[in-house]
Amino acid sequence: MDQTVTGGLAFLSSGTPEADESARHLAALYGQSATADASTIVALGGDGFMLQTIHRFMNSGKPIYGMNRGSVGFLMNEYGEDSLRERIAAAERETIRPLRMTAIGEDGTAHRALAINEVSLFRQSYQAAKLKITVDGKVRMEELVCDGVMVATPAGSTAYNLSAQGPIVPIDAPLLALTPVSAFRPRRWRGALLPNRVTVDIQVLEASKRPVNAVADHTEVKSVQRVTVREARDATATILFDANHSWDERILAEQFRY
Repeated sequence: MDQTVTGGLAFLSSGTPEADESARHLAALYGQSATADASTIVALGGDGFMLQTIHRFMNSGKPIYGMNRGSVGFLMNEYGEDSLRERIAAAERETIRPLRMTAIGEDGTAHRALAINEVSLFRQSYQAAKLKITVDGKVRMEELVCDGVMVATPAGSTAYNLSAQGPIVPIDAPLLALTPVSAFRPRRWRGALLPNRVTVDIQVLEASKRPVNAVADHTEVKSVQRVTVREARDATATILFDANHSWDERILAEQFRY
């Protein structure tokens, strides 16, 4: 006898016509619970909407099952209407922990935000950024001249990190990817893999001449002086993947794509 989910489902739409129609149809088939009462959140959209949903339900204890109704869906399962409760019950659970960014603005104000995918620093003008990178209090790079740099989680390693030629990190690996964006000097530096327990401090050099913005997922801070990044050990979210298309399988498939 197949396992089923006995609790309520809350269907959330990204707001596109396709996602809205799917949410209405699924709610008619399975019922629509309020998010406060649901046992599982079902997110209908793309990866961007999945990130928003994870942020919204961080530390809620409610697992999130995404189905792709968008243009990108690496964090999503394939859309399907049949036997949805059985699919959710059989899904593999992955616990993810975000990064906590503390960005010091030009006026000295500290701005804090969580990032599921990555914390990124980008040059703000035509001038390349100059950055000093410290890991756990030890300077590892006195000066990196680049368009930017990011610290990516395993969940985010297949997103912008991969586009910047960073490594793909398995979801359960205790690692973070430190990846430059268009490094000019040292030109051949491709980044580093770091233990997820470290604290990364990035200081902006010549900040007034070479302004830099910091971004944690959807939160942007302009003209930062310094950014500190560490894993948020007190924040977790659970996402669900179909057993026949698990996160591990997606990671392997991505690495053999050509």
